[in-house]
Amino acid sequence: MTTYNWELIERLLHEVQNSAGHSFAPRAYAEEHATAQAALGQATGNLDDLKAQAADYERLLFRYGYIESRPEEEGGNGENFILTPRGSSLLSLLDSSIPGNDHPLQVLDEQADALDPGTFDQLAARAQIA
Repeated sequence: MTTYNWELIERLLHEVQNSAGHSFAPRAYAEEHATAQAALGQATGNLDDLKAQAADYERLLFRYGYIESRPEEEGGNGENFILTPRGSSLLSLLDSSIPGNDHPLQVLDEQADALDPGTFDQLAARAQIA
């Protein structure tokens, strides 16, 4: 089973939404994410590993169709993205996992590979997993 750092993926997807006019920087977002976790007293692990993981997630999200290049008329510069409908669905699912309701993350974690497009599209088609 493939496991993912859902908090980091959620952070990256939010940054995709805000990337108009500037380059997408997953390694910098990972560092900011680690700083925010540390401020909350949470363990951050190895920062270099987290940065590498964020860069890997960028490639995976692009390859699997969760994000795509941002059009120039929407602030695209060739190095930033927009969410696809699949990416919006994933972000909605991750955002719905509020404290005390981890069911969406639990459902994702139960999959062999939750980000596999076929697997995710099946999950997203369910009436209600939150």
